[in-house]
Amino acid sequence: MDALDLARWQFGITTVYHFLFVPLTIGLSVLVAGLQTAWHRTGKEHYLRATKFWGKLFLINFAIGVATGIVQEFQFGMAWSDYSRFVGDVFGAPLAMEALLAFFLESTFLGLWIFGWDRLPQRVHLATIWLAAIGTWLSAAFILAANSWMQHPVGYAVDPETGKARLTDIVAVLTNSTFLAAYPHTITASLVTGGAFMIGVSAWHLARRRDVDVFSPCLRLALVVTLVGSVGVAVSGDVQAKVMTEQQPMKMAAAEALYQTSEPASFSVLTIGTPDGSEELWSWRVPHVLSFMATGDPDGEVEGIDDVQAAMVQRYGPGDYRPNVPVTYWAFRYMMGFGALSAVLAGALLWLTRRRRLPTNTWVWRTAVLSIGFPFAANSAGWVFTEMGRQPWSVFGVLRTEDSVSPSMSTATVATSLAVFTLLYGALAVIELGLLTKYAKAGPPQLHHDDPTAAEDDEPVLAFAY
Repeated sequence: MDALDLARWQFGITTVYHFLFVPLTIGLSVLVAGLQTAWHRTGKEHYLRATKFWGKLFLINFAIGVATGIVQEFQFGMAWSDYSRFVGDVFGAPLAMEALLAFFLESTFLGLWIFGWDRLPQRVHLATIWLAAIGTWLSAAFILAANSWMQHPVGYAVDPETGKARLTDIVAVLTNSTFLAAYPHTITASLVTGGAFMIGVSAWHLARRRDVDVFSPCLRLALVVTLVGSVGVAVSGDVQAKVMTEQQPMKMAAAEALYQTSEPASFSVLTIGTPDGSEELWSWRVPHVLSFMATGDPDGEVEGIDDVQAAMVQRYGPGDYRPNVPVTYWAFRYMMGFGALSAVLAGALLWLTRRRRLPTNTWVWRTAVLSIGFPFAANSAGWVFTEMGRQPWSVFGVLRTEDSVSPSMSTATVATSLAVFTLLYGALAVIELGLLTKYAKAGPPQLHHDDPTAAEDDEPVLAFAY
C-alpha cells in the first residue's frame, strides 16, 4: 500500500469508529430528556431513577465520542493537507459554526444539567437537558452540511489566482438539497440507535425481573421510538435515494451493481457475482423496485455503470470514475438489512409486551439484547456506502481523492499514525464497553426520600455524573 491507500484506511477507520458514538448520543439525549419530562409532569419516582440511569450511560458515551471526534480534525491537517487547503474557506464555515454554536450549547448546558440537580429549580434543570439535546442535533446539522458539500458542492467559486474554493453563499451551503435529504435520515437513524440501546439494556434487566417498575416503561418508550424512527428512516431514505440518483448516478448504479442502463430496473435482494462485481452469476430480484427507489416511477430509467462512466469521461476527462462496486453493493444491503431487522424486532416486542405483559421465553430477551448491535451495523454500513460510493472524488466533480492527500506525507508516517490511532481507538473501545457494561448492569440508583434528586447507593459513581 502507498500513502494514499493508508490515508484512506485511516480516514475510514477513524470516521466509522467516531460514528459509533454520535447516533447513540443524539438518540439518548432526547430519550433522557423525555424521561425527565415525564418525572417533572408526574412526580413518579421510577421516571427519576430512569433519568439518572440512562443519563449516566449517555454521559459516558458523550465523553468518549468527543475524544474520538478530535482526531477527525487532526487528520485533515496531517493526511489531507491539499484537501484542507482547497476547501478550507468553504468547509471551515459549517465546522466553525458547529464548534461555536452547537458544541458550546451542548457542552455548556450538559454541564449545568450534571451539576445542577440539587442547585437549579426543577423547570430550569429540565430545560438544560433539552437545550443540550438541541445542541447535539445542531451539531449533527453543521457536520452533515459540511459533508453534504463534499457530496454536492454548492455556494462556492474557485479562485483563479489561488486555485482554491472560495465561499460565495453560506445559505446555499446550509440549504444544500443533499443536506436536507441526509439530515432527517441521520436523525431518525439516531433515534433508532438510542431506542435499540434502551431496548437491549431494559431487556437484560427485565429478563431477570429487576427493577421492573423502571425498565418496563423504558422498554415501551424505546420500542415506540424505534418503530417511529424506523418509519422515518425508510421515508427519508427514499427521498435521499432520489436526490442521490440525480446528483451521483454512479453511486446508485454501483449500489445495485447495475452495469447496463435499464427501464424498468429490478432490485436484487441478493446477488452472487464475480469478485470484482462485473458479472452476475445468480441473483434474487424484485421487479421495478430499483426504478421506484431511484426515480419514483416503477418503470423509470436507471443509468448503468458503463453509461455513467462514459458520460463522466466526456465531462471530466479520461479516468476510471467507478467506485469499488462489491463494497458499495454490500454496504447498501447491510445498511438496509440491519435497519429493517431493528424495525421488525421492535414491532414484534411491542406486540409481545402489549397490555403490560412481559414475555417468559428467554430467547425473546436474548434477541432483544443482541439487537443493540443492529443499528450500529446499519449506521456504519451507511457511512461506508456514502463515502465509498462517491469515489474517486473527495469533493464530487471538483477534487479527486488522489489529489487531496498530503504530498509531503510518507508511507511510513501515515502507517505509524494509522497504527497509533488503531491502538488508541482499541483502548477507548475497551474503556467504553467496560464502563457501559458496568453501569448498565448496576441498574438504576435508589433515591433519598428527603432529597429525591440524590442517589443513596454507596457504590462509587463517576465524578462527573452526580
